[in-house]
Amino acid sequence: MLPDLKITQLRHFVWVAELKGFHAAAEKAHRSQPAISLSIKDLENKVGEALFEKRQSRSAKAELTPFGQYLLPQAKELIAHHDRLSHDLVLMAEHKTGHLRLASIPSIASRMMPEILEKLVSDAPELHISFFDDNANVVLNMVENQEVDFGIASLWYAEEHDDKTFIPIARDPVGVVCRKDHPLASLDQINWEALREYRLIRNGTSRLLEGSAAELLLGESQFYISNMISLLAMLRAGMGVTTLPWFAFPTEDPQLKFIPFDNLRVAREIGIIHLNSRSLSPAAEAVVKLIRAYSVDHYSAYQEVL
Repeated sequence: MLPDLKITQLRHFVWVAELKGFHAAAEKAHRSQPAISLSIKDLENKVGEALFEKRQSRSAKAELTPFGQYLLPQAKELIAHHDRLSHDLVLMAEHKTGHLRLASIPSIASRMMPEILEKLVSDAPELHISFFDDNANVVLNMVENQEVDFGIASLWYAEEHDDKTFIPIARDPVGVVCRKDHPLASLDQINWEALREYRLIRNGTSRLLEGSAAELLLGESQFYISNMISLLAMLRAGMGVTTLPWFAFPTEDPQLKFIPFDNLRVAREIGIIHLNSRSLSPAAEAVVKLIRAYSVDHYSAYQEVL
């Protein structure tokens, strides 16, 4: 049966060998000298060989036996490996190292995540992060394929995703987006029926109107544009108006305006999505907490804007 080598005993052995004495090792270990002697004796019993030559007096320096000389570098290597592993485990448990992978829909990636990730990495400079942004379907696929620790998106058909946990972080109301010189831009709120007089450009989030009173707008729409960059370019060019959730609206755009509906309550539920069968890493757990805290702190302020 192999001996059960304890790191503490090996550490005592190394200290006695390097400091050339049991008394000095005891001071370094903050233990009594008899306690260090017992620790070394127990280690010698386990390995079946003496580690130190017998001393002629208590004042003589501790000298290694040939067996002890063989063990010393091996013990130091094992202790170093143990300490590196312990250090890494502590850092991972405190989300300060490792590799975090997450995906998000672009609107949350640009509006919410920069501040959150900056706060995370300032506390964990050794943490590596891979961050992907794409539409909700791609985010869900990455979660399902375990390519990311979690995703941030909407579940369009929640009943089809009973294998996932959905943690709500924001309710994102839909409004109308148009150029600031558009006839609708003078309104602070808008009736959805007013849109029937203008060219409506559908986009990937237009499905939010399905099942609402405004669903018939989708059938009357002349254009569909899937890419947000192209959609915003068409709006700036005066090609028409569109509907977008608030978080998807580029608030810094000087040419465009967001107008809330006054007779339509349509919103997308945005949340954190991860597989039920997969535990989150400590780093992922930390980010989830930051996101939830951020959404609580900023939600009331963003409601005031609307």
